[in-house]
Amino acid sequence: DVQLQAYGGGLVQTGGSLRLSCAASGFRFDLHAIGWFRQAPGKEREGVSAISSSDGSRYYEDSVKGRFTISSDSAKNTVTVYLQMNSLKPEDTAVYYCAVGPYRAIASIVRGGPLRLVDYEYWGQGTLVTVSS
Repeated sequence: DVQLQAYGGGLVQTGGSLRLSCAASGFRFDLHAIGWFRQAPGKEREGVSAISSSDGSRYYEDSVKGRFTISSDSAKNTVTVYLQMNSLKPEDTAVYYCAVGPYRAIASIVRGGPLRLVDYEYWGQGTLVTVSS
């Protein structure tokens, strides 16, 4: 079974940093992409960043470019994807979710986005990030 566990959220002041982690297992790492999405109160879920497990290709939405960095680390049966978030702004406040998607998700990264929820099949529980002004 595919398992996704996201953690690392918290309360931070404007300009601060947080690192989110997503521990994922139960799927072929080289055939999938792992993405981060977020949902702010009263808004739709949106893509943030994604990484292709096959070649390490990365994608960032314009709103986080230059501030967020996605990376991954593979162990025996688990891959952990990190989202380093710097220079946080109040508008980054949201519940952040990690998700796994097959070839469609990889293709989205390769063509330069945007990230689409429909391309991701498995979702973890969210972790709340609150940026105070």
